[in-house]
Amino acid sequence: MEFGPDHRQALADILRWRRDVRHFQTAPVAPEVLTRLREAMAAAPSVGNSRPWRVIEVRAPALRSGVRESFARCQAAAAAEYDGKRRQDYLALKLAGLDRAPVQLAVFTETDPAEGHRLGRLTLPETLQQSTAMAIYTLWLAARAENLGLGMVSILDPAEMERLFGVPPHWTFTAYLCLGHPEFTDDRPLLHRAGWQEDSETVWQVR
Repeated sequence: MEFGPDHRQALADILRWRRDVRHFQTAPVAPEVLTRLREAMAAAPSVGNSRPWRVIEVRAPALRSGVRESFARCQAAAAAEYDGKRRQDYLALKLAGLDRAPVQLAVFTETDPAEGHRLGRLTLPETLQQSTAMAIYTLWLAARAENLGLGMVSILDPAEMERLFGVPPHWTFTAYLCLGHPEFTDDRPLLHRAGWQEDSETVWQVR
């Protein structure tokens, strides 16, 4: 298949408008849309075709409550690392959509999957986590193309998440994702608007 200017522009628009969303509507995501998103995630590249990502759709109130409690503990610990105005700025940030996102996904990485027969990861085992990261980003872009928002909650304790979800010992926690219809769309990151930090220049060297 040959791609043309319209495809390139559509991709550029999706990349530009992909944001780490924290403000969600509570309206549900249609089942057929979730099916398309699962199919998009399944199309992501992975080392040796190992497909190491393991996804749990979190619906149980007790599990969601456990995630929020872990977030609160970790956020308090992180805030203690800052002083003065930087601490005030940190506490003013909205760092998670856990209160309203209708779809929440706990994503883990299988550390030694049978799939792929270890091709490509004997020298760089971290490519398994990288493969899961690519699957998440594929989901992120596909969600934006569906006019949905996705946010990653990184202020969580990995060991707590593994215990909370009772996953096998060879699964490692990678990410907790909030997904749904955003309250608003924006082509500028919220951290920029909040004055936390602007983009730094990408390091791209020629040698």
